[in-house]
Amino acid sequence: MRDTTVPAWGKCDRDRSEYHHLAHHSMDVAAVFMALLNLPVIEERAERASNHRLTSAAKARLGALVFLHDIGKLHPGFQAKGWSKELGRHAKRGHILESVSFLEHACRYREHPFAESAQVLSTWGRGVEPLLHASFSHHGRPLTAGPRMGLDDWDQPRIAHYSWRSEAADMAEALQQWFPDAFRGNEAVPETNRFAHFFAGLAALADWIGSYRKYFGFRDALDVGYDRVAHDRAARVLKAIGLDVEHLRRESLPTFIDVSGFRDPNPAQAEVGLTSLDERIVILEAETGSGKTEAALWRFAQLFADRRVDGLYFAVPTRAAARQLHGRVDKAMNRLFGSGAPPAVLAIPGLLKAGEATGKRLPDWKFLWDDAKGDVPARWAAEHATRFLAATVAVGTVDQAMLGGLMVKHAHLRGSAVSRSLLVVDEVHASDAYMTRIIAGLLDSHLAVGGYAMLMSATLGSQARVRWTGESAPPFDQAVSTDYPAVWSGGNRLPRAAGNRAESKNVTVTLDGMEPSRAARLALSAADSGARVLLIRNTVTQAIETWNEVRQKGGENRLLQVANGPALHHGRFAAEDRELLDDAVEQTLSTERDRVPGGTILIGTQTLEQSLDIDADLLITDLCPVDVLLQRIGRLHRHPLPRPANFEDARCVVLTPEQGLDRLTQPAFENGLGAWLEDGVLQGIYRNVAVLELTRQLVERRPYWSIPEMNRDLVESATHPERVARLIENKGESWKLYDQKFGGVEAANKAFAELQRLDRDIPYGQERFPSNDERIMTRLGEEGIVLPLDPPRIGPFGKQVTRLALPARWSRGVSDEDLDKIAFRPSTEGFDFTLGDRSYAYRRTGLDRCS
Repeated sequence: MRDTTVPAWGKCDRDRSEYHHLAHHSMDVAAVFMALLNLPVIEERAERASNHRLTSAAKARLGALVFLHDIGKLHPGFQAKGWSKELGRHAKRGHILESVSFLEHACRYREHPFAESAQVLSTWGRGVEPLLHASFSHHGRPLTAGPRMGLDDWDQPRIAHYSWRSEAADMAEALQQWFPDAFRGNEAVPETNRFAHFFAGLAALADWIGSYRKYFGFRDALDVGYDRVAHDRAARVLKAIGLDVEHLRRESLPTFIDVSGFRDPNPAQAEVGLTSLDERIVILEAETGSGKTEAALWRFAQLFADRRVDGLYFAVPTRAAARQLHGRVDKAMNRLFGSGAPPAVLAIPGLLKAGEATGKRLPDWKFLWDDAKGDVPARWAAEHATRFLAATVAVGTVDQAMLGGLMVKHAHLRGSAVSRSLLVVDEVHASDAYMTRIIAGLLDSHLAVGGYAMLMSATLGSQARVRWTGESAPPFDQAVSTDYPAVWSGGNRLPRAAGNRAESKNVTVTLDGMEPSRAARLALSAADSGARVLLIRNTVTQAIETWNEVRQKGGENRLLQVANGPALHHGRFAAEDRELLDDAVEQTLSTERDRVPGGTILIGTQTLEQSLDIDADLLITDLCPVDVLLQRIGRLHRHPLPRPANFEDARCVVLTPEQGLDRLTQPAFENGLGAWLEDGVLQGIYRNVAVLELTRQLVERRPYWSIPEMNRDLVESATHPERVARLIENKGESWKLYDQKFGGVEAANKAFAELQRLDRDIPYGQERFPSNDERIMTRLGEEGIVLPLDPPRIGPFGKQVTRLALPARWSRGVSDEDLDKIAFRPSTEGFDFTLGDRSYAYRRTGLDRCS
């Protein structure tokens, strides 16, 4: 350090008592980037994206560009943020646009201390500019143009104790000494658009890791030999946090028992196991409860052992499904890898779980884990939602994967991180037109750089399937005759049959009325006979009304019990309480043969319909599209368990409007069915009335369903365009007009998705990223206000609650002034609060609006 200047810092602690030299931090991030790029799987993805093999010189040049990611921190206005008061007060500045101006000046002014280095950079090819743009954008969103800064902006006012020119000269010298291969030869850096996007994500990931102080301790005085230190630190941290997984490889391909604990796979699992590892995408269609999860895990284990992937992200539709699946996946990893197994991360924002350990956030970015092991680097990815997809193994909602395909902050990081993993999307049929377009775009990008994916569904109609397989839409007769269960791969027009070894499940399906009182009586009658009843309503309102009816009819003790009282399950609970409810659901509808007998009624909404391994004796459900109905039936008689008398055979009661569905085409809305017009746009849950009517007719005409033999026939009979068109033609004008409106909405949703998705085929920085991406959603529908509860409040189940989400319709008109004046008061069951002139209550029934 010169006697006359304060050295440039790149990192400092909160009280500004310790500093890390800017050159050191820059080298930390560059060393992590280069270590990532040298991992075989990531190297293969990068070379696919660039369409070239990356030589050591090319990697060094890319590392040098990453080294410059924070060069704007040399600006005196930024450095002043870390100076003590004794050094005076100075106007504060950022460092992103300052990085741009630094290099612009270096290219323009020969006397600039970085001029020679900038001149060399310009000889590295046309790819340098977009890659520098990407490097400067490491905070997660492509930088946007700002006001141009003259060189005097850096020089005025003059500061006696700091010389940015001297520090810049040191950075230039470090660049040449620490990246010698970058200054040899004449090889250009990659120029493809896809590589620039991939590079942006990898650079952002490297910045997160290179800022991990546990491994990158501070050194304030410039060390000319620090490059060796940084490379050593980078190698150690990548292994510790689970990005370098070479030590986990096994010499032979794993068997099915290694993953599942079972010796022999069923036919569908066996077909997946026989699929060539060269196939980048595999689609498995098989009935619920048939072991699709184990098939996906076996696929992962094979790809991992063969160095095709370094990780796994398992995406499911709901938080409840993710929580349940997380435990199964974690156990499978322990079987596969033994004592050194990477902990499976639960990728749900607001919840901290890695393996069997549960964490709690503390101030200053610290965490407390309940196993008292302290700071375990392998949990690094679990401690921030942005890092979920960088985990070795993670289980979460499909939304977390979709964030890698939307123009939102850190989308590039997520996309580059997940490229190294097998991306599994379970129940892919559940995606609507908007979600499907986003997921399809993400998969295109994932596969384009050599990634691997597996899609799974029990009820994937041909019209939904062709979006993923690229085949032409088959006519109805061909669609119905297509093999099921089936495995699709290689873009083949026909699948490989995966005949089912399990016994058929024969289900009696009948219609009944939708009134809450009627549903409550049916449920109570069955529960009084000892049955475990799963009652799924399409809306929270109907679920609560039915729950209240059961209580009024004396069935309070028959309802799901949580914290010594009755409860129900839907999405309008705080995250902390959802954990309690999820656990209670698993215990009540346990799949174990020795589960405690006794009649119980579990009332809920769509949160209970798919990807959950729960088992009911009787299913009562609102009418819904046939693919969703089959998912709900998948929770019925799921396993060969003892059943109470008169419930030995599977029965499903479908609750339907007694007056029929014709009036819904006006449009009208009833308990999740149909739609209403708002500003000329159809709003609703299950808006495709034609599919609903075809589903109702199936139940009416065919009351005995044999599953899985009838799955293909049932789904195609209610969703295939030929059947839909015939129904609408027979129904008349009102149905035709409604279908036109519905089709318009679907087209609009696809177009909207196209505007929101991240297109990695266009030049980096031209993606039209919005200045505020908080309104970009993974699922269409307005977002409500999230209320942070500070201090936490005691919820209806006796647990502290840290935040609540208001539904969108309850959030309209709430002002910032209302939020500033929010008032809470405890009640005998949970708490109440007011926002302006509106009152809300949080009870055992969930969040409710009182006025």
